[in-house]
Amino acid sequence: MYIDIHTHAFHPKIAHKAVDHLNSFYSITCSGDGTIANLLERESEAGLEKCVVLCAATAPAQVIPANNYAISLQREHPDQVIAFGTVHPGYDNWESELARIKAAGIRGIKLHPDFQSFWLDDPRLLPIFEAAQKDFVFEIHIGDRTSPEKNPSCPYKLASILRQFPGMRVIAAHFGGYRMWSHALEVFSDNRFENLWFDTSSTTPFATPELAHKLLNTFPRERILFGTDWPLYDPVEELQRLQTLGGLSDSEMEIIMSNASALLAPGSEAMKSQRDH
Repeated sequence: MYIDIHTHAFHPKIAHKAVDHLNSFYSITCSGDGTIANLLERESEAGLEKCVVLCAATAPAQVIPANNYAISLQREHPDQVIAFGTVHPGYDNWESELARIKAAGIRGIKLHPDFQSFWLDDPRLLPIFEAAQKDFVFEIHIGDRTSPEKNPSCPYKLASILRQFPGMRVIAAHFGGYRMWSHALEVFSDNRFENLWFDTSSTTPFATPELAHKLLNTFPRERILFGTDWPLYDPVEELQRLQTLGGLSDSEMEIIMSNASALLAPGSEAMKSQRDH
């Protein structure tokens, strides 16, 4: 099954505002309108059968609404959407919320420290990681334009977490560090973290062929997951750009497009604890 591991879709009432914010924040023009209907249309056009829709609470008070939306998306589009919920270190009742979203069939958790206004090395996250690591895959935004020590998320902060929680399954967004790819290569090139995956989102628009080859050939190919960061970028265009920059054959592209299926399948090792619960 071909899966886009990294997308966003917003409630129709706020989709245009969310897209306007993304356009302003990243100085781009989004490829999509931010609605689930537009997302699923573009994924189908690209030949992708499912997409992971990521929901992140920008404040503690938004944890419940964000997770309610994630649950609703997955229930309304069970054959096309895998929704990831969210937590926030400022939300006190995170234990009961983890239990609630697990019972609703949510398989993963999205963290975006930059947008959620906390740092990835916030000690309040440690008990959350400890409690959630057996039941959820974490998708974590990593990197930005600033230097690692000045940024809420970076490859070094993620590596510290993985050393503390070696069993924690993490997808490092944007090939391990948006605009921090040299740091990601430095930190993760030895592939010591067996439960770390990398998604390809928000990388190809900025990468040279040399960088694309280095990323694709340094990280284990079976742990590279195709992602678009829609509505920022279109899946049809992202597939073409990744294949061209990386010099990938059709069969190599098929592997990257299908790797997420093994990670997220209910019978996979990553999801086994949910099945057996």
